[in-house]
Amino acid sequence: MEKVKATENYTIFKKKSGRYGVKGTNKKWINGDEKTKILSSEGLIKVSKPAEKPAEEATEEATEATEE
Repeated sequence: MEKVKATENYTIFKKKSGRYGVKGTNKKWINGDEKTKILSSEGLIKVSKPAEKPAEEATEEATEATEE
């Protein structure tokens, strides 16, 4: 693994697979939302919002079909 950046609170590593790992000062790996926040704040990854389903349109169409 290649060390990308080290701060007081964590160290960022880049794995051979191209993915990133974040290790805290307590020598434990950081995962989940906290890892995502760290990597996005450092500019290493881009976080996209999940696509919203057009639930309102689907329920309106279903209501119209049942009324007819």
